[in-house]
Amino acid sequence: MLSETTFRRIYRIGSWYDLIVTWPLATPITLAMLWATMGGIHTQFGLPPLPTLDTYAVLFANMAGTVVLIWTVLRIGWDDLRLARYDAVGRFAFSTWMIVALSNGGSPILYGFLAFEVTFGVLQALPYRRDT
Repeated sequence: MLSETTFRRIYRIGSWYDLIVTWPLATPITLAMLWATMGGIHTQFGLPPLPTLDTYAVLFANMAGTVVLIWTVLRIGWDDLRLARYDAVGRFAFSTWMIVALSNGGSPILYGFLAFEVTFGVLQALPYRRDT
């Protein structure tokens, strides 16, 4: 069982990780820069090129990025440990969608994101004891 202090630290680290990783999804310009970077990584590792993002892919990435950013800022600002439990559920859902994407030929880069999602999801689902 984790102490409340340790649990809170994990929850904050997970929130800041989300902020760093998802802000590029929130606008078309930052998404294009992220996609180009990921495309460069693919090239360096001899992976197939990433597909071109069409209008709808950009729209849904921007909407998802915006929602996750709002959720992340809320978690950082409120620092309410009850939100960690909801966030764990979200992480397990996101992990499921990443596994679906990987099983349908998604970029192996997703394995890195999947590892963080599963790790933070499990840690945020663990019980903790209140500090006295």
